[in-house]
Amino acid sequence: MPIRRSHTAVLEKNSTFTSDFATEPYEVAWATEARWFIRLFECEGNQPDLHLQVQVSPDGLEWCNVPGELTLDRPGLYTLVVAQFGHWLRLNGTLHGEDVRIRTQILLALKE
Repeated sequence: MPIRRSHTAVLEKNSTFTSDFATEPYEVAWATEARWFIRLFECEGNQPDLHLQVQVSPDGLEWCNVPGELTLDRPGLYTLVVAQFGHWLRLNGTLHGEDVRIRTQILLALKE
């Protein structure tokens, strides 16, 4: 039995955001499984939270949302599983609240 191939991409490492953002697109056509890991180190401001939306694309240029969303409002490690995702993935982040500042690490773990 062959060993399954896997790869973990670090898309954000100790990144600080004060406005909405999207990770770099990542080509995933070879993979059959995908899981996002989001480590929120800091979440500061007046009623801060971060809404994360997985997006898919056939070409890495135009994007559409995958149903479901994850909302983070405190430090910790979080995960999102993606199924039937096609060729490209990215994570879109929307910040809510006043004077919001987050510091995060975002990883994409893939398996064939």
